[in-house]
Amino acid sequence: MKHFPSPPQQTDEVEYTEVLRVPTMSIGTYTLPTGAIDPQSPHTEDEVYVILAGRGVLRTESGDAPAVPGVALFVPAGEHHSFVDITEPLSMYVVFSPAEGANTKAATP
Repeated sequence: MKHFPSPPQQTDEVEYTEVLRVPTMSIGTYTLPTGAIDPQSPHTEDEVYVILAGRGVLRTESGDAPAVPGVALFVPAGEHHSFVDITEPLSMYVVFSPAEGANTKAATP
């Protein structure tokens, strides 16, 4: 069994830290301060965000969803998305399947 840390509850910077990687998935912690601009671009893997603390909105091509504690949000591979309207610092786990970057590496000759 592997244990991984919870993300910090308060942060002044956008921060992503990978905490677990196996071929079929990777997990990271992601924090965004109040009012942050989320720098993400589409990923080549499916992604789930598990919101631990804070308040904001996940904006995707499919629509907007509240990012509040206890919510799990799914973004399919290739979909443009970002967190917006962050009114309280967001803290979450991010799960990629397969592991982040795995599909990109497989596509590279």
